[in-house]
Amino acid sequence: MGGTGSIRQLYFEKFWPSILSLHAVGSVPQCFIPRHVKRTDTSHKCHATSMARPCALPSRNGSVFLVYTLERPLRHTPHTCIVAVVLLSILLSPRLGMAAPTLREVTLALTPSRDPTLLHEVGGELGTYLSRYLGTPVRVHVASDYAGVIEALRSQFVDVAFLTAVGYVLAARETGAEITVKALRGGRADYAARIFVLQESPITRVADLRGKTIAFVDPASSSGYIYPMVLLVKAGLVQDRDPRSFFKESIFAGGHDAALLSVLNGSVDAAAAFDEAPERILKEPKKAARFRHIAETARIPNDGVAMRRGLGAEFKTRLTSALMALNTSEGIDLLRRLYNIDGLVPAQDSDYDPVREAVDVLGFR
Repeated sequence: MGGTGSIRQLYFEKFWPSILSLHAVGSVPQCFIPRHVKRTDTSHKCHATSMARPCALPSRNGSVFLVYTLERPLRHTPHTCIVAVVLLSILLSPRLGMAAPTLREVTLALTPSRDPTLLHEVGGELGTYLSRYLGTPVRVHVASDYAGVIEALRSQFVDVAFLTAVGYVLAARETGAEITVKALRGGRADYAARIFVLQESPITRVADLRGKTIAFVDPASSSGYIYPMVLLVKAGLVQDRDPRSFFKESIFAGGHDAALLSVLNGSVDAAAAFDEAPERILKEPKKAARFRHIAETARIPNDGVAMRRGLGAEFKTRLTSALMALNTSEGIDLLRRLYNIDGLVPAQDSDYDPVREAVDVLGFR
């Protein structure tokens, strides 16, 4: 898979089914087939010919993804068809300019950067805890991959999400999401990515990985893909932002634990993960001790919690207060079991400007 182009296109080509599994919907919304229409947004999986089956994916507030343009000039289209298209656009377009909605329930999405089973278990407890402080029921979902979280924010199926640094940058750019708080670990609000190999591996430097195999985490993982790739590009090892120009093979393991386990079981020669991944997410110290790192990236702002656009300043204030209320012994116990978080601090969009630069190096738009 090449590294250039639209990150959203890359997401949809590989991960579109995740948005469905995230919401656990019973069926995909029925597609409709207007005449004189062709699909122009090729970033999702509603495959078809030029007279494609266009998929309208409605959100909870009535908005949809508009993925079509007219193939022929309107003057060739029957008046009734024009009226139908206009009415459909009005009925299904985002409700711009309206007051922020009052939510009867808040839906929170978790990024699957670690064992999804664990996230499901702790996520339920987190929802109960936050419900007390928000005064609104909080329902928690675990996405099947990183892209599902971003698309859920875009379609307004979820209101709040735990996001990686790169995930937030992409969500802010693509969906207008707003950051509220970010994580602390060991008293720090940043961390680094490392490339790991086994202790007994003959590989001693990054250049030795030429022609070898590596496990990344996810295309939207800050430490599990973006920052290691930036390091490799700047070192002149990866050409045209394509890992295939340097590695024999690269895979996306789906989680930091899975990436490391791929090295342990001999599937790959190396793995990219966050700096303390072996110690923090491998349950057996003997397994963690088998790793050493051969490279470390620049510092990365920690992951954070963002809300979708359109919820208003009053909700943002309430949400931030509820999240900051997790800085108690009970709340920190939840956060540690969730994402190894030691505390939360308020965050600003500008905190993630260095991540934007990293994303731009890889040519994502």
